[in-house]
Amino acid sequence: MQELETFKLIERISAILRSEERKKYAAIGLQPVHGQVLDYLAKCNHYSNTHAAVAEYLGLTKGTVSQTIQILERRHYLEKTTDAVDGRVVHLTLTETGYALLEDLKPLDVFKHAETQLSEREFDTIGQALRATLSVLQKVNNSKSFGLCRSCRHFAVEANHYHCGLTEQPLARGDTEKICRDHQPFSDPHHEE
Repeated sequence: MQELETFKLIERISAILRSEERKKYAAIGLQPVHGQVLDYLAKCNHYSNTHAAVAEYLGLTKGTVSQTIQILERRHYLEKTTDAVDGRVVHLTLTETGYALLEDLKPLDVFKHAETQLSEREFDTIGQALRATLSVLQKVNNSKSFGLCRSCRHFAVEANHYHCGLTEQPLARGDTEKICRDHQPFSDPHHEE
């Protein structure tokens, strides 16, 4: 059960980071896959900067990689060069503009801010660390927490019945184990979800 909770926390943190990444790339008319290709090409060697290597590394189809590379080349973020020894091989190299774009878009500001807030804290379990990380990322990103109903500050038990203090509505037992978009975590950082 603990492994499932850890997985869900990691999944939610990833969703927030992907959302932030999508916003940044959308602002300049690109998709996150474009940044992933540029990031890979910035760190791979001369033997690994081909269409096939990009597809293999990112787990994408050759068609997707080909279309992505065309867009990046049109925008002058990368350039293609034919291999001097084997003319069938095309190498992909970042341009100065491509490197500058990567520098502007990394690391995610929201993650840097969370790291700053959490770097001095010590945690007893990975679950505590992930919950704290998720909470900070949600605050920095102005994201709703989408936490479990029963862990919300508005959750109440009145006369042996579950109740939402925000909507002033009764809650079914099953709903108390589900996530809610109006969830508001307790201000106590040590409160366990």
